[in-house]
Parts: sequence; structure tokens; C-alpha cells
Amino acid sequence: MVSRNNILSNTIKNRFRGFLPVVVDIETAGIDPQKNALLEMCIVLLDMDEQGLLKRESSYFEHILPFPGAELDQKSLEFNQIDPYQPLRFAVDEQTALSRLFKPIHDLLKKTRCQRAVLVGHNAWFDLLFIKEAIKRTGIKSPFHAFTCFDTATLAGLIFGETVLAKAAQAAGLHFDSQEAHSAIYDAEKTADLFCLMINKWRMLNI
Repeated sequence: MVSRNNILSNTIKNRFRGFLPVVVDIETAGIDPQKNALLEMCIVLLDMDEQGLLKRESSYFEHILPFPGAELDQKSLEFNQIDPYQPLRFAVDEQTALSRLFKPIHDLLKKTRCQRAVLVGHNAWFDLLFIKEAIKRTGIKSPFHAFTCFDTATLAGLIFGETVLAKAAQAAGLHFDSQEAHSAIYDAEKTADLFCLMINKWRMLNI
């Protein structure tokens, strides 16, 4: 059975039908992807070992300056505790940030011979919409599939009965520090750990 062979594959290319899962988390200055600024972005690349188990490999992160004319929602900034123009953020413009973050994805696509990256995120649609708008503004070539994504909120709801990242991680037996949450790096790496755990659990059930 082809689908079972995919699940038990020990290469990312075959496991995900030619797609490369890339975990992403962003922090923003609101919920409107067209009007509100993208302020932080972290990507986490994954690797598969000889036993076919998925694991977190490397993380890349950028602080991002608001694009010209971007609206900054004060409640959102209070929630994620980001000062967009704080000099010590060493933030860069969207074009620079996306160029830096997309390069390791393009490199890994070539290495794994995958056709396209698929965004993995917690409520992945939110991250994908903001990234697509940033891509429109900058004209940078996107490594991501235009609409397919892996949503860990949905997967965790199915497997653990929890959709909030902190609760889903804890239900999976992962440590989650709420004081570190709402940082793109921390949330992306926890989302990656949760995704890998769920994929590996499903593999073990099919052996």
C-alpha cells in the first residue's frame, strides 16, 4: 500500500510526497496581513534520521522593521512585548529578512530533492497569509506552496484534544515555558518539536 510505504519512509522526500515541511512562526503588529507589520520570523528546518524519525535540525531568525505605511496595533504590541523601532533589535527590512530566511530553505530543497516547501505552523494559515503578503511587497521568490500547509493546532486537536500550543505541548509531554512564549524563536522550536513528535508517533503506530 503506497500510503503506508510513505509513512514508513526514511527520507523526507518520500514521506511527504515530494514536499519539505518547514516550521514557521511569526510575530506581528496586528491580525491584518495586508495592513499590519511583520515583526519577527523564525524558520526551523527538519531532518529525518536513518530510522525515519523526524527531528529539529536548525533554526533561523530575523527581527523585521515595519514596512512603509504599516499599521501598528498597540494591543498586539503589548501582547508580544515588541518595540518595533528599538535599536537593539537590529531589525532589517522585509526584503533582507526574507532573503536571509528563504536561502537555507532553497538550499535544503535542492539537497533533499523536494519540489516545494510546505509551511508547518500553529494556526498555519495565519503565518502563511502574512508571509504571502510580505512576498508580494518584496517580489522575492517564495519556497512555500501557495496554499497547502500542515497545521499543528489541527493535528494536536486530533491527537491530544488540545489546540492551544502550550497545552498541546504539555499534553505531548514537552516542557513549555509560558514566560518564553510569543517569541518567534521559542514558539517555532516548540511547534517543530510538537510536529516531529506527532509525525513520529503516527509512524510508530503503522510499524
